Amino acid sequence: MLIRELARRAGVSERLLRYYEGTGLIHSERRANGYREYDDRTVETVRRIRTLLASGLPTRVIRQILPCTFDGTALRPCPGVLTSLRDRLTVLDRRAAELETARHLLRRTITATEAGQDPALRD
Repeated sequence: MLIRELARRAGVSERLLRYYEGTGLIHSERRANGYREYDDRTVETVRRIRTLLASGLPTRVIRQILPCTFDGTALRPCPGVLTSLRDRLTVLDRRAAELETARHLLRRTITATEAGQDPALRD
């Protein structure tokens, strides 16, 4: 199928598909006229990529684990996959903690501002 059809079936833009191809997440064959031609399985691959991206994984990690995926986002125990997933979870946990701290400080600032107090003086 051509890129336009893949984009329609996968629910993404042609530009995004070109990006995925450029980063090695999907592959195409080239017709004699230079058009990209994709295999029918690429639709499911793109859906898996989208799901993995939504779970917070960067494309470099997705490229590593994509060959290990099947049935949605289920993974086979390929070497390094669990380590990559755990490392990413650690990063996300750290970011979540930083966001929670920022939320707490912002709430404190809002409360102090509403009360006409200096937020630095409140605990």
